[in-house]
Amino acid sequence: MHEETSLTVGRVNRVLTERVKPAIHSARMPLEISAHQLPGEPIAPADGLALEYEPFTAGSMWGPAWGTTWFRMRGTVPAEWAGKQVEALVDLGFDVNMTGFQCEALAYLASDSGPVPLKSLNPRNQWLPVDAAPGEAVEFYLEGASNPVLLDYHPFLPTPEGDIQTSSPEPLYRVRHMDLAVFEPDVFELALDLEVLIELQAELPETSPRRMRILQALDDALDALDLQHIVETASDARAQLADVLASPADASAHRIAAIGHAHIDSAWLWPVRETIRKVARTTSSMATLIDEQPDFLYGMSSAQQYAWIKEHRPEVFARVRDAVAAGRFLPLGGMWVESDTVMPTGESLVRQFSHGQRFFEREFGIRSKGVWLPDSFGYSPALPQLMRRAGFEWFFTQKISWNQRNVFPHHSFLWEGIDGSRVFTHFPPMDTYNSQLSGMEVAKASRQFKENRVATMSIAPVGWGDGGGGTTREMTGKAARMASLEGAAQVEWKHPDAFFDDAKAELTDPAVWVGELYLELHRGTLTSQHATKALHRWAEQALIEAELWAATAAVHLGAAYPYEELDRLWQLVLLHEFHDILPGTSIAWVHREAVSVLTEVLSDAEELSSAARRALAGDGDRELVFTPTSVGGGRTLGAAVRDARSGTEGATLTESPDGYLLSNDLISVTVSAEGLITSAVDLTSGRETIPANQPANLFQLHQDFPNMWDAWDIDRYYRNRVEDLTEVASISASVVDGVATVVVERAFSESRLTQTIVLAPGSRTIVLRNGIDWHETEKLLKLAFPLDLFARETLAETQFGFQRRVTHVNTSWEAAKFETSMHRFVLAQEDDGFGVALVNDSIYGYDTTRDADGDDVTTTIRLSLLRAPRFPDPDTDHGHHQIEVGLVIGADAEIATAEGLRLNAPAHVVRGANEVEPLVSVTGAGIVVSSVKLADDRSGDVIVRVYESLGRRTRGTLDVAFAHSGIREVSLIEDEMESPRTGGKLVLHPFEVRTLRIARA
Repeated sequence: MHEETSLTVGRVNRVLTERVKPAIHSARMPLEISAHQLPGEPIAPADGLALEYEPFTAGSMWGPAWGTTWFRMRGTVPAEWAGKQVEALVDLGFDVNMTGFQCEALAYLASDSGPVPLKSLNPRNQWLPVDAAPGEAVEFYLEGASNPVLLDYHPFLPTPEGDIQTSSPEPLYRVRHMDLAVFEPDVFELALDLEVLIELQAELPETSPRRMRILQALDDALDALDLQHIVETASDARAQLADVLASPADASAHRIAAIGHAHIDSAWLWPVRETIRKVARTTSSMATLIDEQPDFLYGMSSAQQYAWIKEHRPEVFARVRDAVAAGRFLPLGGMWVESDTVMPTGESLVRQFSHGQRFFEREFGIRSKGVWLPDSFGYSPALPQLMRRAGFEWFFTQKISWNQRNVFPHHSFLWEGIDGSRVFTHFPPMDTYNSQLSGMEVAKASRQFKENRVATMSIAPVGWGDGGGGTTREMTGKAARMASLEGAAQVEWKHPDAFFDDAKAELTDPAVWVGELYLELHRGTLTSQHATKALHRWAEQALIEAELWAATAAVHLGAAYPYEELDRLWQLVLLHEFHDILPGTSIAWVHREAVSVLTEVLSDAEELSSAARRALAGDGDRELVFTPTSVGGGRTLGAAVRDARSGTEGATLTESPDGYLLSNDLISVTVSAEGLITSAVDLTSGRETIPANQPANLFQLHQDFPNMWDAWDIDRYYRNRVEDLTEVASISASVVDGVATVVVERAFSESRLTQTIVLAPGSRTIVLRNGIDWHETEKLLKLAFPLDLFARETLAETQFGFQRRVTHVNTSWEAAKFETSMHRFVLAQEDDGFGVALVNDSIYGYDTTRDADGDDVTTTIRLSLLRAPRFPDPDTDHGHHQIEVGLVIGADAEIATAEGLRLNAPAHVVRGANEVEPLVSVTGAGIVVSSVKLADDRSGDVIVRVYESLGRRTRGTLDVAFAHSGIREVSLIEDEMESPRTGGKLVLHPFEVRTLRIARA
């Protein structure tokens, strides 16, 4: 930088910081303050205004962690301020760098009809409008939240402050001031002029004429500014900048579609109850900004967040509803929450869409056209089909910009899923969902946009986010200056729907990205907080079964279908799929409550199923087996008398000094004296699946201390240090009712585990039931299965199908996938189709390596069981866990799918009188019935969802066991289709999902 340039930049920055910004508010006078600290949880605003208030002095401390303090501010506008714009200025003890991660407040006015929400107060938004004439009284009420700072400049230090049960009762914050002040509009506008220009010039070529003229204008402006009379000379300074600010943008300038945004995490470093208040605070501020700025548009996703303010802050919701009706407050995304998309089942993602769209349509009369997920930790390759079949036209995220190793090659493109479906997708080249419209961000968008040769536009979500806060008047002021400004991109407030329409119109031949959008970061989210993940998995399945049996009882018996209860339970599950809850990256309070809530959901859902099954079975003493799954017609969705298993021999167990041999008519498994599996033979083919001298079922303990994001990340170097857990505290074996069992106990480090190894008659799956009492710190527990297979790829289940991943690391993209995701199974196969699958009931992470020793090739799959990060929950996963795994010998994709379903959805035995005919029966290789339920519109029609599970074309039939007037295809969320396929003949493409509506006669 030339010396003259450096001098100008330094001069502007100092004058702006030390003189201009402090002069935005001139005359000030303190308000009278009183306060009331609540002893417990928050209360309704009307109750807050009615509290008894005690005198409070600026400079005093307030607010223990997670506490609520109500403040009352009173004063009178001075007569000498006539003709001036008056505001209240409040500093609750803010750290200006931490918006949304510390104390904040919502301001209310009192009225005869109740509290009137005004706007929030936070580090970047410390003012309140005053609507009072000189001599008139003013009064404000503040609901202050003293949330502790958990993410600071040196983050990731373990802290007990993340749970109200362990946090300190000492006050955290000191009120600096609560004042009335005169707002000086010319000074405010000068500050924005200077800031926009000083940021813009920094992004221009060093000796460009445009930069030189801006620098000269800045010098001229400061020459015109009297530093002792800022207010009086601000307009003179602005006049020197008018020409450079009026110079229009180039015709070829990049175009930025700005949308106000706050990305409020539904839980993270705060509990759900605090998110409810964060949403109320931010939406109040955004409604106020909408009133003040005629061009401003604000977008917010997550129907759950709208539902919260409707229930808990109806006075805020009324303002939101009005702004939505005016087309200024934009419901985005069409989902219940901004969900994780890697771990939820396909049915859960369907319900995210259906519950989100139903809410938006019911409350506002609109539907979202696109899916808005800026911050989830990778994106399943099943999503493109699900989005398209749910009626969505576009997809937005930016998280892939966080990749550790590889830069994603596109910003606007078509994303293709496992079935070939494509959806138009955009990543903002700013690489943020919390833009402040800084010069650096705007220049970065222009410079980085990968499609610059053929396209001209990108999105900028503008506002403070994660902890809320949203867009500020400073940001809208910058947007106005950059609507057309030479050297900068053109900024326009624009609905994302309009952006995507325009982007698709100009990008007529977009590039195509095929397969998962794998995030090369945050790989530990597949494993952290196992209890949350396990209960969520079980609750998902319990609700799918509750729908099945309740629908069966409704059709066969005329029983009432529990619509409201199922909706309530599903919405609780959907909330806990939020991308900082299910991934295990929230504070202890969040996960403590998640375990409690999901336990109740599981119990309530199981009771719905149990009541329906009892009603269907009737009174009697026959053992009836209710089977909740159907794979290609091989299993049913009804109940039959228990099969006595005539002709099926029980499993055998032979003991030797070296261990135990477990056998049935399909497989033979050797368990060593150390509890390791040293042999697993498929008896039909004679194939051995365990390599010599490389035992499977090997627990391995790794040091796990990532560089940065503790609960989020597993860094590659964790593999460099490993301890094989081969020591045995005890081992025993038995055969009971034809089931062979070996029980192994191990003690290691600070933990213990008991593993029960089970082989049942007629099963090719050796089941491993692991009870783990886990008390480690910064450790990762893996369960390793070396396999005598030359597998070029693994097949890992995802929603409504599976994804293939190569086992080699030819490229940096492949090498980055050293920890990947699965649902109920991962399968390794040789080219002839012979393979081994690992099925599970509650885990999601695994890794694969392939090694060669001469002619012998070994493919090793390791399941990730438990982690022990210390931030944000210092005791992550400490306690007891049940994890069930199955080693399936001689498997292909069809067997793996069936065994995964069987492990996760076992049959139930009920004593009764009546066999139960399935409502529907499906035939066809690879066709899986995903759900059977009654229609959301409460018409009584039956909804059946099926999918092709093997990745190939198939045909089949859907037979219906009740009187009906027709079968027609509907959308994934049960909307009518223009030209629906009708009838019970099924023709499915690879991994195709179809939703069928059966009209009851």
